[in-house]
Amino acid sequence: MFTFAALSVTTMASRSLYLSLAILAMAATTWTSCGPKAPVIDETFATQTEKLLIKVDTLHTGLENPWGMTWLPDGTLLVTERKGEILVFKEDKFSGEKIQGLPAVHNVNQAGLLDVAVHPNYAENGWIYISYAQNFADSTAATTILRFKLDGNTAVNQEELIVAGPAWKGGRHFGSRIVFDKAGFLYFSNGDKGNIPMNAQNLNNAHGKIHRIKDDGGIPTDNPFKDSLGNTSSIWTYGNRNPQGLIYDKANDRIWEVEHGPMGGDELNLIEKGKNYGWPVITYGINYDGTPITEITEKEGMEQPKHYWVPSIATCGLAVVTSDKYPAWKGNILIAALAKQHIARVEMNGTSYVKEEKLLQDIGRVRQVAESPDGYIYAITEATGLLVKLLPIR
Repeated sequence: MFTFAALSVTTMASRSLYLSLAILAMAATTWTSCGPKAPVIDETFATQTEKLLIKVDTLHTGLENPWGMTWLPDGTLLVTERKGEILVFKEDKFSGEKIQGLPAVHNVNQAGLLDVAVHPNYAENGWIYISYAQNFADSTAATTILRFKLDGNTAVNQEELIVAGPAWKGGRHFGSRIVFDKAGFLYFSNGDKGNIPMNAQNLNNAHGKIHRIKDDGGIPTDNPFKDSLGNTSSIWTYGNRNPQGLIYDKANDRIWEVEHGPMGGDELNLIEKGKNYGWPVITYGINYDGTPITEITEKEGMEQPKHYWVPSIATCGLAVVTSDKYPAWKGNILIAALAKQHIARVEMNGTSYVKEEKLLQDIGRVRQVAESPDGYIYAITEATGLLVKLLPIR
């Protein structure tokens, strides 16, 4: 294991600095000479953020297109690669093992093996859930939720729970994240598929929506569109362009989502039953060629984001800080930024945006940030291919 500091620089050369500093700082962890052997964090390459002095511990390099991560009760970390692999980490080190027997995926552009999550009662039932782009014979694909159990490192007892159709050609805007709420319901995100934005407003298909199902794939009786003729009964919210971030805030019993805007207009949304989040009727973004998508940013019956970004930072995974290890950040929302290559630490007052700080600028395209069961913050990146752990100092 080795460590490096997250330097705040603005040139492309900063990426190589992260890796070279990692090598220079090897074996920086020391131990106390008496009493319990607790780690003492070497501060040589620590970096000062607005509220905390932190150090970034590089656990692994060489990731390709990592997407999601989750922990088993024994501390084992699972990291998905979009090409269809789940890597197994033990004690913060890559074990060299991968989960075998996973379904084939439609690995095209933004589609592939996406998120992974464990059941809240995993210790009792052993279920692991994945979202992935299932490939069909006609070269179309659909975001699919599947669950399985582990026999050693092999995925067994596989059960397909839901296919978010109709299947679509290409590889744009598949979402996808998975979260569970305190009642054990599963929520997952699915993008609008890109070339027909109005999919997000059409309740007859599953695209551009947040969905809610039971842990076995059944439809809850209180879903908002369950009894509407022709509507997709798993829909929880709609008008969501390409939501690649979803987190359940257990302390406040609410769900936060981030979604990509087009050119500008990334959004942070509070997800609530049956609501319409507007895409593409309202947006703060424009087309990639500079032309307008719509003339309006507000409309009655459509939700406003709690915050939006112009220009886009390319919002991806997110986490709510609950750990006492980061007292100055507790309650903040951490948002992975792909295009702007940082983690946005967002301070909230209840559900209102207050301010944000950029962390780990130029570390790479941050795909996901997550808090482990033992209270540490981890992040995975594309391009630089890193799995990192943020160590709080003071």
